[in-house]
Amino acid sequence: MNPSSFADQWRQRLTAAGFVPLDADRLGELLSGLAEALAGGQGEAVGAALVEARLTDPAMLAATVEAIDAQFGDRELVAQVAAGYAQAIRAATMAGQEELNQAVLRALRASEARLRAVFDNAAIGIGVSAMDGRIVQVNHAFADLLGYTPEQMCRLLVPSLTHPEDPRDMWRMYQAVIEGDVDHVRMEKAYYRKDGGEIWTDLTVSLIRDDAGRPEFTIAMVQDITDRRRLKKRLEHQATHDPLTGLPNRTKIASDLDRIFREHKSVGLCYLDLDGFKRINDTLGHQVGDELLTAVAARLRESTSHVAGRMSGDEFVVLVEDPEDMSGLAQRILTELSRPYRIGKHRLRISASIGVVESPVAATSPQELMKAADLTLYAAKSDGRGRFLMYDPERDARQAARYALAAEMPDALDRREFTLVYQPLVSLEDRELRGVEALVRWDHPRLGRLSPDSFIPLAEETGVILALGRWVLEEACARAAEWAKTFPDRRVCMSVNMTVSQAHEPGLPADVDGILARTGLDPSLLVVELTESAVMDPGGTASLVALADRGIRIAIDDFGTGYSNLAYLRRLPVHMLKLAGPFVDGLRDGDKVDEHIVETIVRLAHAIGISVTAEAVETPSQEAALRRLGCDTGQGWLFSRPLTAEGVTELLRAP
Repeated sequence: MNPSSFADQWRQRLTAAGFVPLDADRLGELLSGLAEALAGGQGEAVGAALVEARLTDPAMLAATVEAIDAQFGDRELVAQVAAGYAQAIRAATMAGQEELNQAVLRALRASEARLRAVFDNAAIGIGVSAMDGRIVQVNHAFADLLGYTPEQMCRLLVPSLTHPEDPRDMWRMYQAVIEGDVDHVRMEKAYYRKDGGEIWTDLTVSLIRDDAGRPEFTIAMVQDITDRRRLKKRLEHQATHDPLTGLPNRTKIASDLDRIFREHKSVGLCYLDLDGFKRINDTLGHQVGDELLTAVAARLRESTSHVAGRMSGDEFVVLVEDPEDMSGLAQRILTELSRPYRIGKHRLRISASIGVVESPVAATSPQELMKAADLTLYAAKSDGRGRFLMYDPERDARQAARYALAAEMPDALDRREFTLVYQPLVSLEDRELRGVEALVRWDHPRLGRLSPDSFIPLAEETGVILALGRWVLEEACARAAEWAKTFPDRRVCMSVNMTVSQAHEPGLPADVDGILARTGLDPSLLVVELTESAVMDPGGTASLVALADRGIRIAIDDFGTGYSNLAYLRRLPVHMLKLAGPFVDGLRDGDKVDEHIVETIVRLAHAIGISVTAEAVETPSQEAALRRLGCDTGQGWLFSRPLTAEGVTELLRAP
């Protein structure tokens, strides 16, 4: 931020808003200093400085708010400025009223004429009442403020001026004044005007005693702060409500949740997320997405009388005080949100997933409640979306453990807690070693050795898979290069698994080039294994072609579990199919259907120049069937369990 440029824009807004009681040089110097203070986050000090400089016209504050919002876009900073401004002007008003109060007291003790002069000339409302609550005298400023004549107001009693938003202990404080326990009280108070309108005032009530010190009557002084309060309310609303949907935002939800925990015995929370909302934004544009969010917010308001808010993006919450039927509420919300939406020319449908938590307030905290709801929402989305799930402590514990494990992965990679083992791949014709598949394990310091199933999905979700995948590839290539150098006649290929995320990474070919250059591995000894979905996804085709052009072979892992078309594979750089375990398992008992399927796959693969490897070979009968059906290579516990690098070295040394 350029403080000088911002101060100049701020000055232009202020001068356009009205009369500024400072010359150009003094105003420029003031705003330059305040711009520096804002950049340092000193919002309240800036608000107080505006009052000290007598820039107290509400239009001035509005212009300041617009300038700060345009420059910083920080609602919290705007709220700080407004708070500092309100506190300072309140203090200044109190000082002015105290001075006027003393003038009234002096006038009362001097003469009726002087009292009348003070009444007539005062810019703020003044009223005198007897100890029984009768209003005995008011000036025109007070009467005009409430829409009465002074004579009409003198026929009223003080208690008749009550308002539903009076401070809770207002009448207790007023009683303390009447009884002489305190000499004055001050508060913000609303009044109804004669015409039914409403105004807000800064009210000070002071006790007047007779010469003997006994309470005689009270003087009320009121100043109209309606515009200031409206501006304050608007700023508070902006700071606590979502500008798009008008729903309470995260800050307001946290405040409401704290209130529920203070005032109620139990609490319920629905944490919901729209399913597939990103697709709508990506295909139809953010404007349509914003309109859909607004429509969803409207339906939330219509479907429940409870507090509904927007947390962020397409996440919403509903807070329930002393809940009775949370599952029924969640189902009503799902039903309401699933109805079609008409957004411009588009007719849209969208579902939601909801995590539902209900708990006595004594058994949890706002933070724990939100965490439990978030985890339950995640479980609902994992279970298929378009549904709600009630909080389950045992599931929550499992999910929390997964999150904790995911959080540990980056540091575990830095500490080299991951290691590789190698599954031999042999020729089915003569059991000659043809290659190995690198399999990653995590030697967790607390949980022991973890298999890939327990952490690879987490690595995908968190993005750690890219760093972990690079480490696996480099470690495996370095080991394969070492074996190639030590046993040049064996030509053992190294197979490395890659995920969809890795295949989609634009820098994958360059990463592989760098690793091959550093390790010295012949590209023809590297086999990259991907799932059917990764190979068939157009997003990864360019990388696969680039790898194949370097002499690297591409294998489809777990073939048969997806929807690959063998004819379509002719167009892709695929060199090997690895039959999924269930097909091989069916050969254990001589299942003719599985035999026919395997035979067909092998024959068609060979016809287009692709070799076939069988996974999970565990029995001699499976090996014999696969050899008879023409399968090229196999791997599984029948041949060897996964070995350490040293174990593979010993295998290569064997004659």
